[in-house]
Amino acid sequence: MLYSEANITELLPQREPMVMVSNLLKCEEKLYVTSFKIKEDNIFVKDGLMREPGLIENIAQTAAAGAGYSCIISNKKVPIGYIGAIKNLEIRSLPEVNSEITTHVIIEYEVMNATLIKGIVYYKEIPIAECDMKIFLNPVI
Repeated sequence: MLYSEANITELLPQREPMVMVSNLLKCEEKLYVTSFKIKEDNIFVKDGLMREPGLIENIAQTAAAGAGYSCIISNKKVPIGYIGAIKNLEIRSLPEVNSEITTHVIIEYEVMNATLIKGIVYYKEIPIAECDMKIFLNPVI
């Protein structure tokens, strides 16, 4: 584990109640992996299930955590990112409260301040959600 729930916000611009990743498990050149324990008081939980916006935000924050970690180990300031577009969104099921999901973000292309990623959310090693996402990073001055 590279970062845990105790210090994950060092990598993210989000703060509670909007933090949707617990641990950064892997950060390679083209692959970031996080885990997230879904708690009952999560703002995206309704009727005991994490809803679709929470899964989308989890993918975006996995990308942010990986980018943040890459910046920190390069002694650079962590940038703020923005979702520019979401395509090919498929949500197969919604995870229950007290379950843990694992999210993989694959970096497909990086051009200037835009990054195209493929995000896949797993529950018990079964893909439950995925999408392509275009993320723009605010240049750090």
